[in-house]
Amino acid sequence: MKTENRFFPVLIAILFFSPSAFAQDADGAGATAITEDFSTETVGAPPQSFAPAVGNWLIGIDQGNKVLVVDGSKWRRGQTSAGLADKARALYGERYAEFLGNVKAYAYFPFAVFRRVDNFSNGTISMRFKSIAGRIDQGAGILFDLKPNGDYYALRANPLENNLVLWRFRHGKRSSVSWVRNVVTASRQWHDIALKVRGRHIEGYVNGKKYLEYELPAAVSGKTGIWTKADSVVFFDDYRVEH
Repeated sequence: MKTENRFFPVLIAILFFSPSAFAQDADGAGATAITEDFSTETVGAPPQSFAPAVGNWLIGIDQGNKVLVVDGSKWRRGQTSAGLADKARALYGERYAEFLGNVKAYAYFPFAVFRRVDNFSNGTISMRFKSIAGRIDQGAGILFDLKPNGDYYALRANPLENNLVLWRFRHGKRSSVSWVRNVVTASRQWHDIALKVRGRHIEGYVNGKKYLEYELPAAVSGKTGIWTKADSVVFFDDYRVEH
């Protein structure tokens, strides 16, 4: 569906830092690369490297390798992730009520926020994904430009539809910005997805091939994360932000 979808008010906690497995290195002059491979996370527990906002997120195993799993088989419309209110209160203190009053998210679309990067405006975000199951959807996307009011963009691939779509989430509504067909990402196989950002200019890649190019109305500036939809069961690995 390319137009508005159902949404529900939920609470999200954005960026509360806790130790995790990050590999950080210089990536060219003035650039930094941060990679999360989940190798020091605890299997069966929620991730420490991401803040789950909507949906059920935990650390799993795929062929002996630790991965981040969104378990859409337990998804229920309108359900936020556990403990978000307490985390928001701990993060914002006296501004807790103000925060909750101004933030909206979308319970039809599970997502988790990357804790280490406070603000991403230029560079590359990439990750690997492996869609396992989902009757409604098997979407795997990069969330970016997440604002304090809950607005954001998501670049996502979908094995059920074989396409790549740039979605915009704004003021409680979802709309498609750019739509590319014939982008094949078979289920139960690992694929790469990457987003390159230079101010307002963005490019979308799947398995190393550029499929999408677009000029946004305003420059990117916000938090990043991982996005999916409804009952999707997807594995994620090697989440990397170069900026």
